[in-house]
Amino acid sequence: VRSQKKTPRSVVMLRSASSSSRTFARALSTGRPAAPKPGRQWLAGVSAVAAGAVLLGGSAAAEDTTHSLLLDLSERVKRIESNLGIKSSVRKEDPMAGFPGFSASNKSLVKKHLTPEIYVAVKDKVTPNGFTLDRAIQSCVDNQDSGVGLYAGDEESYTVFAPLFDAVIEDYHGGYKPTDKHKSDMDVSKIHGNPDPDGKYVISTRIRVGRNIRGLGLSPGVTRGQRREVERIVTSGLEHMQGALKGKYYPLGSMSEADRKQLVEDHFLFKKGDRFLESAGANRDWPESRGIFHNNEKTFLVWVNEEDQMRIISMQQGGDAKEVFQRLASGIAAIEKEVKAAGYEFAHNDHLGYIHSCPTNCGTGMRASVHVKLPNCGKHPDFKKWCEKLRLQPRGIHGEHSETEGGVYDISNKERLGKSEVQLVQTMIDGVKALVEADKALAAGQNPDDVSKAILG
Repeated sequence: VRSQKKTPRSVVMLRSASSSSRTFARALSTGRPAAPKPGRQWLAGVSAVAAGAVLLGGSAAAEDTTHSLLLDLSERVKRIESNLGIKSSVRKEDPMAGFPGFSASNKSLVKKHLTPEIYVAVKDKVTPNGFTLDRAIQSCVDNQDSGVGLYAGDEESYTVFAPLFDAVIEDYHGGYKPTDKHKSDMDVSKIHGNPDPDGKYVISTRIRVGRNIRGLGLSPGVTRGQRREVERIVTSGLEHMQGALKGKYYPLGSMSEADRKQLVEDHFLFKKGDRFLESAGANRDWPESRGIFHNNEKTFLVWVNEEDQMRIISMQQGGDAKEVFQRLASGIAAIEKEVKAAGYEFAHNDHLGYIHSCPTNCGTGMRASVHVKLPNCGKHPDFKKWCEKLRLQPRGIHGEHSETEGGVYDISNKERLGKSEVQLVQTMIDGVKALVEADKALAAGQNPDDVSKAILG
């Protein structure tokens, strides 16, 4: 018996889809069906065109073309359905039906800049990682006392929802425009001075930056698998730290009770994010894939998968900011080398610098701070104005939204974007030095108004 070769089913389907897609394409060009009733051939045509769109989207260079093709395809299908009398089971919604409700007391930048026009323009857009505008602003909706209220779920959030992010960034970062370029400078030789050479006021100095890995979601939008991959990449790299940076990683989910108590005693242990981060989605799956690395001298730390994928921290007692900055620069360089060796890179561009989940941290992502005793300055009614003039941010020693204890403040640079790392560290040094001198003057009995004028001009 002569055996007959059977055409594979996949080939038959492909030929059918090809034929149907030509029929479907003719219908797309006119918006009218080629037959009175849709059947399997129509579905095959849709599948074929959609498959072509997916193949086209495989190239990053073709993203815009793919997006336009899919939008055009969607509109043409709607016209065909209309001509066929097919009614959608989903009722058409008013474009403003989902606009968030803000209280009269809400002073956030989201409320200020999320106009109806911007909302309608971006509300239906979705990033490649599946992040939406609603998720980006959810923290502001839940927390009406938000100052900013906006979070990015991935690097692409800054472009997909650009009308809102650009407006918030320009407002927060002092007029930083979408066309502006960010600069970076980690040259420690340019750092000068000590805000408290006598060691009577500055208790400790700490400088930290955030870093995120390109292609892996930011905390509000990261998937469980992506978060695990971040931990794998970072901890693998930290194992190769040498010399003064050599240390140990402590995973939050499986550390011993002895290690936990020691980290609490050292003030190294970070906690689950506050209500703002909770609403943003940054606390999901807590504490899985989170952990802390510190060197043997306990002067260099890396927090893994906190608000950002990495918080890289250098710190020590006293006010020698230059030494702290030197250690930080060495640590960042060592980590970046390991990230690149794993086939990844930091999320960064010429406009926003280093990408972060919160737009207030974009740029350097740097916070250079000191814990400093300012018992007299803190009592002066112009204290916050002084800090604003000096481009500093005061807070309690237990972090953002906390109060001072015993006249001790956490003072840091306020700016992040548009200024280099060297500039921001120098701003902190010079500003804290001015506050220390003011506290000395007040303690010596000088007229408080004169002290204030010396700073405010």
